[in-house]
Amino acid sequence: MLDAQTKSKIDSARDILVGKVPDPKSQVEQITIALIYKFMDDMDRQSEELGGKATFFAGDFKKYRWAQLLDKRLGGHERLLLYAEGIEKMNVNKNIPQLFRDIFKGVFLPYRDPETLNLFLKEVNGFTYEHSERLGDAYEYLLSVLGTQGDAGQFRTPRHIIDFIVAVVDPKKNETVLDPACGTAGFLISAFKHIERNNENLTPDERARLMTNFRGYDIAPDMVRLSRANMYLHGFAQPSIHEYDTLTSEERWDERCDVIMANPPFMSPKGGIRPHNRFSIKAKRSEVLFVDYMAEHLNPSGRAGIIVPEGIIFQSQNAYKALRKMLIENYLWAVVSLPAGVFNPYSGVKTSILFLDRNLARRTDDLLFVKVESDGFDLGAQRRPIEKNDLPEALNILESYKKTQKIQERKMALTVSRKRLLKSGDINLSGDRYRVAAARLNGKWPMVKLGEVADVIAGQSPEGKHYNDIGNGTPFYQGKTEFGEMYIGEPKIWTTQITKLAEPGDILMSVRAPVGPVNLATQGICIGRGLAAIREKKIHQMFLFYNLKSMQGKIKGSGGAVFDSISKTQIEEIQIPLPPLEIQQQIVAELDGYRKVIEGARQVIANYKPTIRIDPEWPRVKLGEVCRQERRIASLKAELQLPYLGLEDIESGTGRIHPNIFTNEAISTSFTFGPSHVLYSKLRPYLNKVALPDFEGRCTTELIPILPSDRIQRTYLFWLLLRQETVTVAMDGKTGTRMPRADMELIMNMEIPLPPLAIQREIVAEIKAERALVEANRKLAEIFEAKIKAKLDEIWGEE
Repeated sequence: MLDAQTKSKIDSARDILVGKVPDPKSQVEQITIALIYKFMDDMDRQSEELGGKATFFAGDFKKYRWAQLLDKRLGGHERLLLYAEGIEKMNVNKNIPQLFRDIFKGVFLPYRDPETLNLFLKEVNGFTYEHSERLGDAYEYLLSVLGTQGDAGQFRTPRHIIDFIVAVVDPKKNETVLDPACGTAGFLISAFKHIERNNENLTPDERARLMTNFRGYDIAPDMVRLSRANMYLHGFAQPSIHEYDTLTSEERWDERCDVIMANPPFMSPKGGIRPHNRFSIKAKRSEVLFVDYMAEHLNPSGRAGIIVPEGIIFQSQNAYKALRKMLIENYLWAVVSLPAGVFNPYSGVKTSILFLDRNLARRTDDLLFVKVESDGFDLGAQRRPIEKNDLPEALNILESYKKTQKIQERKMALTVSRKRLLKSGDINLSGDRYRVAAARLNGKWPMVKLGEVADVIAGQSPEGKHYNDIGNGTPFYQGKTEFGEMYIGEPKIWTTQITKLAEPGDILMSVRAPVGPVNLATQGICIGRGLAAIREKKIHQMFLFYNLKSMQGKIKGSGGAVFDSISKTQIEEIQIPLPPLEIQQQIVAELDGYRKVIEGARQVIANYKPTIRIDPEWPRVKLGEVCRQERRIASLKAELQLPYLGLEDIESGTGRIHPNIFTNEAISTSFTFGPSHVLYSKLRPYLNKVALPDFEGRCTTELIPILPSDRIQRTYLFWLLLRQETVTVAMDGKTGTRMPRADMELIMNMEIPLPPLAIQREIVAEIKAERALVEANRKLAEIFEAKIKAKLDEIWGEE
């Protein structure tokens, strides 16, 4: 997952280069080379710290080490000459693998300004690597901000989505695995780790054969070089990654595999594609051809997991329909719908996963549809971890269906017969279509088109430059970014052009990526092209609002490979149940009552802050007198998977921990911790990042495990450190090079109040009782949210 620090450093490195290296592709090359150069030296340094020797920068190449480059005794021109010579000669360095030499082949420094190089190397020096995937994150963000990544339809696949697909496909130790659009080799590495976990006692011969079973193709030379390096760093001495155009070259057409997993490009390149004539589906769209390629290149018992854009699911052109027909008849056994936003910050594109299995497809007359509404992260640009995660349940449903060809879960999954799918005119693979159809058949109220009971007003942005941010004129809203929980948020922009398209109480619908989210207007506003206003005509407005909100994620627009939208006509065609007006009013009154309970509970949760009443008579001691910092960096047992925590895994203000990475790799730049520690952040932007772990794990060096002595209660220390005043004192006067931070000497010298242990326990008990009430409110909100959903399901006739 791309973190803010990596993103900021890449941005800064580009800003440094742009004056001397204006060509975007050259910027990509220079930053990539520097990252890999630094990464190799990091590995040498780690080897030396563990008692080994430097291997990459040895012999005649020792003088080019990164530490030598940053030696303050070097003059600017000396450093420039040393670095330029180092990168140009690195391709003949016999100490590094051939694949690393290939990375440096033909590389040179395109400028001769010492000051630019000094700033650039200093920025790159700020990168630290926990494992090689961080290199991929940095590189792919670099591509995305330069525009080349989006143009090619290539989007970084989140690690947890890759691992989910690998778990479902379940590659075996004796099977061949292919990714025909491998990027940074994420699927191949995840598959390798999956096989290792499931085969703890691999013999040396089995491991050697296993290393030869993985193969990847990519059309981009930079990606090929990067994925080779990534594979090498995961133990593959000779990675089988090939620069290969999967869609136009026939060189490897006759090769087949047991397992294929991929996230192929979502867009066809400008100018189109000229595929050879061996594809069974005649098409010019890259997403169609890639899926066709993967299906056709499976062995008779082969399996595949493929991420596809929504166009594959419901586009009506002949090539799309022919592909879906071929998949349903021969390969496809499950379709998993993912929420829009999984690929943020690169794209908000809506995607699904196709699971292919020739044997399973022959054994069942039905196709399984599973809908994932949350993947464990919010759908904003930062993709922050959240508690709701449907992926484990989805995995259970898929695993059960593989064994029994039956499902018991009905809200998240359903089956549809292949005959029914093939009989429909467009052979649509949208599970929501069949789920909504079933609800209509069972519903007790007649279904009407929205346009029959409400007016739909399409948004239209004011012409010319009429915007300001100082509150003059009419509030202007463009799209989903201004949406709140219930009502549209405070305006950020106003327009002086006199336009009031939406009135107070109007329902506002997002009509562009994602399609369907709704909120209510609280005042007269101007709406841009990203919104539509819906005003009741023959229906209770709030009844309509609650129903449209319940349909969020089910409303489909015109589709498209990357950008989804919905027109005024399509909104008017949406069908909803229409009970009599009196029943509508009763339903709204019931739902409003539930909503008020939810809002009250959320207010309690949001406003609660524990307080510790400090008695001035209590003695004050330095933290170091009653605690010690854990400095041990222990190695992990190879077979033991432990949580690995970063700052982003700890919820601000509560200390809740949401680990999303588990590792059995030895990471030297980290600490071990256990259920006796308090985790404390030393970075200034994370003043309230404190946690009480109840398990063993590892954490980054920005989270410091503190071990309390028997003089201070662990939970008392936790709540004390969570208080803003305490932490502020600790942070005064100390900053880091790039980001303000407190060093451990300052933290351990921080003075804290230390009442007797009996009083400490009383304070903890009081806070615990308060927290129980807060958690009760959280549970109350969940219960009443379920009540709202159950009522709306009842209206639609769903069980």
